[in-house]
Amino acid sequence: MTAHALPPADARAANIPVRVLIASLQALADAGEPDLACRLAGQACAAVRHDNPAAWHHLNVFLHRMIQRLPAD
Repeated sequence: MTAHALPPADARAANIPVRVLIASLQALADAGEPDLACRLAGQACAAVRHDNPAAWHHLNVFLHRMIQRLPAD
């Protein structure tokens, strides 16, 4: 697959639940709950880590982006 090629249709369809989850987590963070969004994203990452590397990657990217929004302790 080249850098600009889309993944197969079945792979895109498999990512729909992950996209919905990430959109929901983003909405939660935008509503003032970035800590909860990060904790849930971390749990989801752990749940899919071995069985769905693509989902893990998308959730991991979200988590690393969101972690920057957390207040410093």
